[in-house]
Amino acid sequence: MTARVFFDTDVLVYAAVGAGKDEPKRKRALELIESTDFGTSAQVLQEFFVTVVRKASRPLSAPQALEWMEQWAAFPCQTIDHRLVRIATEQSERFAISYWDAAILAAAEALGADTVYSEDLSHGQQYGRVRVLNPFS
Repeated sequence: MTARVFFDTDVLVYAAVGAGKDEPKRKRALELIESTDFGTSAQVLQEFFVTVVRKASRPLSAPQALEWMEQWAAFPCQTIDHRLVRIATEQSERFAISYWDAAILAAAEALGADTVYSEDLSHGQQYGRVRVLNPFS
């Protein structure tokens, strides 16, 4: 499976638990999820679960988090394997970014995405074949 757009964890987190000052981001994230054929990775789903269950100011229960994740099962999800870890390690060095951000970029590229929606990386920055856009700016 391929995806032209890849969502970083923050998009999914805002959709599920954005409230208060993050309400505009929640609405934008839901809009993107409902209107975009997107892909994610196993890393994104892991980070989503930990964030919404353990770190959110209004955490979800584990079953609630899994309900959200089940909604995304129809979309491509890049697995994490030795090859992807190696690519992410190399990109981390090449672009001087964290391994975790590089793993997002490597997963997006593996799915064939040319755009990553992320709040964590530099808006408009091109990383190899993938360009990052902040959907909340």
